[in-house]
Amino acid sequence: MKLLDIVALLDDMPDIGLYCGQVGTIVEEYEPGVFEVEFSDTTGRSYAIETLTENQLMLLHYQPLSTEKLAGSVR
Repeated sequence: MKLLDIVALLDDMPDIGLYCGQVGTIVEEYEPGVFEVEFSDTTGRSYAIETLTENQLMLLHYQPLSTEKLAGSVR
């Protein structure tokens, strides 16, 4: 995962109002595997910014993946 990747949350986090499946954008990488993720609604209004780990996120793809990318995929 890298800066500006689109990701989906894999865990429910009701204490901060986020739930599995919500979509966000990586806006900062603090260290390998630790990211600041911004969650926005369909109008672009940000409703949450949280620091999350790579194992809490799934990278989303909007195009077909090459065989090379699939072979290197953890999830």
